[in-house]
Order: sequence, then C-alpha cells, then structure tokens
Amino acid sequence: MMSAWGWIAIAMGGALGAMSRFAMSHHVYQWFGRDFAWGTLSVNVIGSFIMGLSAVLLVDKIAVSTEWRAFIMVGFLGAFTTFSTFSYETMQYIEIGELNKAVLNIGVSVITCLVAVWLGMLAAKQF
Repeated sequence: MMSAWGWIAIAMGGALGAMSRFAMSHHVYQWFGRDFAWGTLSVNVIGSFIMGLSAVLLVDKIAVSTEWRAFIMVGFLGAFTTFSTFSYETMQYIEIGELNKAVLNIGVSVITCLVAVWLGMLAAKQF
C-alpha cells in the first residue's frame, strides 16, 4: 500500500515532469519546426534513457526510498514521456494522408526508445 507521502511524491514528480515535457518539446519545436513530431520524440527518447538509468540505479544500485522511486519513475517520467501525444500525432498523420510520416514516427519512436532504455540500463550498470 502506498503511503500518503508516496502519493504526494507522485503528484509532485508528475507536475515537474509535465512542465519539463512542455518546456523541452516547445524548445525542440522552435529549433526543428513542426514538420515532424521532433518534440515528442525527443522527450520520449530522453525519458526512456532516464527510465533505464533509474531502473538500475534506483532499484538495484542505490538504496532510495519507495517515495523517491515513485517521484522519479512514476511521477516525473510518467508525465515527462508522452505516449498519448505520440499516439495522437501519429493519428493526425494518418488522418491527413501522411502515412509515411505515421510509419516513420511509429518506427523511430518505438525503436529509439527501446534502445534508449537499454543504453540507460547499460550506463547505470557501469556505476
């Protein structure tokens, strides 16, 4: 059973993750434009890498409390990564007939995020 502090940690992490996602996506779209879902892709890849690091460091290597793990892995990273936005943007590509962009977004997002989690786990195992 999650303690009251655990729920508060998730809520605080979620708020920070959502604000970070918006800020990062906004800046990435300013740099690269909106011709492709670069902002969403960037937060998903970086969030996946951090999830891989956290899965090893916070669970296997460093003794942190359940509340800290919940803050980072459930709250912050749960709000920082944007699978729902990824799905919506992909559907928008499909609806306007940009099937090549939809398939590219699916393939690049899934593959690079899986690779990012794996790299994060490898990096954390070096500590």
